[in-house]
Parts: sequence; C-alpha cells; structure tokens
Amino acid sequence: MSATTDPGLDYVNPAAAYGFDASYRDASPNWDIGRPQRAFVALAEAGRIGRRVIEVGCGTGELSLFLARRGHEVLGVDVAPTAIRQAREKARWRRIRAHFLVWDALRLDALGVTADTVVDSAMLHCLGPAERRLATEAIRRTLRPDGWYFLVCDARGDDVAPTWASLSRADLRDLFTPDRGWELAFVADTVFERRGTRNPAFLVGARRTR
Repeated sequence: MSATTDPGLDYVNPAAAYGFDASYRDASPNWDIGRPQRAFVALAEAGRIGRRVIEVGCGTGELSLFLARRGHEVLGVDVAPTAIRQAREKARWRRIRAHFLVWDALRLDALGVTADTVVDSAMLHCLGPAERRLATEAIRRTLRPDGWYFLVCDARGDDVAPTWASLSRADLRDLFTPDRGWELAFVADTVFERRGTRNPAFLVGARRTR
C-alpha cells in the first residue's frame, strides 16, 4: 500500500521524532525484538486482520513485514527516520513487498489512503491525552466503515496514577466511545515483550462505526 498522493517530503514533527529516532541510531531499542508481538501473530492467524493494513509506529517494520509476507497490502509509518530506513532495508533484503514512510500518526488521514485495519504495537500509549485523541481520530478517518484498529499497549490499573507509556481500561473506554465513532469491542490481557523482559499489556480491538 502506498499513498495515493505524493507527499513530497515525508511529514513528521521534528520535535516528536527526535527522542525516538535517537533510540535507533546506535543500537536497537529494547522494544525492537526482531519479530512481531505474539498477540498480533495470533490475530493474523485467526483471520482478524484485513487485506489493506497500515501500521502506525512501525519502528523497523517487523510486524509490517510479517503481515506483508502473509499477503496483506501493508504501509508502515513512524516518526523516526532511522527506523524507517532500517525497515526499508529489511524489506529489500528479505524481498518482501511492503511500503514504509516517515509520517506522524496524528496526521494519518492526510495521506489520502484507506485501510481495512490499522495495527499499533505500543505507539498510542506513548502519546499524551490530547495527542491520543488526535491520533485516534486520524486513524478513524483512515479506516473504511467497519474497519478495525488493533493495538497493544502497556497496561495500567484504573486505580493507578497515570504514567507515561501505559493505558488503563478507563483510558480506553474514554477514547473509543460511540459519540466519537467507535465501538470498543474488546480489551484482552496479554503481554508486551521487550528484549529480556515482558510486562502486562492489553490487546485492544476497536471498530469504526461511522
């Protein structure tokens, strides 16, 4: 999958990209485990992921490449130019047809593409509350009617004070509401794997209703 318009220079907010890009320059960050998270593998094997897929926060592209190898039409976007460069190199060396673009998920709808499914391996939980709303609205506009947004995020209890890079069930219920055009179909317990560690996480499925 590629953009139907030529954006010229890839779009990204440099301030948003800086910290994440630095994580990829000298060594792989600990969340880059060299394969997709198991929760997404299970979704794919269950046939839950549509043909046209966008991955937001794709990093070096392991999930996108996994899905493309299974026959999905995939576009991966990330704010980190170094990660996208590595993802393109992986696609070339593995001879997998997948597209990668430096782009900000908060402007996903500006790409002019439509997806059956958007997947997100720990991108949304890195955003602040206002950015989460912008990102989920841009994602909703990008999905076809009845399209799905599947995400994995670090889990936090409803009674635990908010922290960076985690979401609670209450946070998710607040984001994916009928008045915002979403049905929050499920929030399932899972784990998010990092190199050498794993921690409690949620696998979330939200469907665009309008």
